[in-house]
Amino acid sequence: MTYTVLMLGWGFPPNVTGGLDTAVGELYEQLDPRDGVNIELVLPAEYAPEGRDGIHGVETGDGDIVTRIGRLSSAFVDHAADADLIHTNDWFGYNPGSRAQSEHEVPWITTFHSLSSDRNADPPDREVRTEQRVTNRSDHLIAVSHYTARKLRREYGGEAGVIHNGFPSVEPTGRDLKAELGIDGKMLFFVGRHTDQKGIEYLLYALSHLRRDDVTLVVGGTGHLTDQLEKFTELAGVEDSTQYVGYIEEEELADYYASADLFVSPSRSEPFGITVVEALSAGTRVVSTECGAAEVLPDDCLIQVGRDSQSIAAGIERGLALDGPIEYEERTWADVADDHEAFYEAVLDGEDPAAAVD
Repeated sequence: MTYTVLMLGWGFPPNVTGGLDTAVGELYEQLDPRDGVNIELVLPAEYAPEGRDGIHGVETGDGDIVTRIGRLSSAFVDHAADADLIHTNDWFGYNPGSRAQSEHEVPWITTFHSLSSDRNADPPDREVRTEQRVTNRSDHLIAVSHYTARKLRREYGGEAGVIHNGFPSVEPTGRDLKAELGIDGKMLFFVGRHTDQKGIEYLLYALSHLRRDDVTLVVGGTGHLTDQLEKFTELAGVEDSTQYVGYIEEEELADYYASADLFVSPSRSEPFGITVVEALSAGTRVVSTECGAAEVLPDDCLIQVGRDSQSIAAGIERGLALDGPIEYEERTWADVADDHEAFYEAVLDGEDPAAAVD
């Protein structure tokens, strides 16, 4: 059986805006050379690679995100005429997916990589309403973790099959960032967007609870909360043990992970946690609040903590006291593609696709 899947994305490596773009790009690259499935991808032209058969860049022009998605929708609907399945991602797939489903009576699959309540302390009503519509209208749902599947059921009444993301890996060059930053003691590292979701203030306040004074936290990334976080650092009295290094280029990121004694992920909500597995791939132990990646890692691979500063501080002290290698089995993007093929074929065969990937 050969079939065509039309997928909707937003970015494509190296032109990515988040983990969703990485996941879509990796899945496309894995499925593209396979004989049984013909995968096509629709993206905004500004993020699409040039000269790739099967990748359709669409000029979305100026305007807000909804206006640009509307322009993307028309092209998606046109390409859906030749598809056996359509596959969109997150809330922005509602307009393209629902229109293509209606005009061509093609089965519609949606993957939720995160929910608006993951990304926002006060989720915008428009996104919440759209996520409910996506849940109601899609023929089949996929979640990137059981964590996300539970939230989807609780918030919107949706039932999703679970296909975990693959593990991106990083390759350190041997550069010693700890020495370059003048850190004599232990180095903690965080990298991510400076948003409410990431819970960075919990980590900053946790520094004040540590019983040791040889620890420096290196904070990578930027965002709308950066100025506020820097002020909070002063108020918490931990400015002497915190360094903000700003946006970190992709080619430098591996050496930051490898130079750290611990990577700390204090997120309020982490549907998967790509930075968690990137840090592990560099050989760095991880302290993390609940995350989807933990579902496909050994129990002793992460030091899991609660979403409060005292629990995070205790986890940091436990992590700094540990030594030895970190052992786990990598989940490859080929594994992810295998699971998607099983899901797609179950849909086409009229079977339960969630059972095919359980």
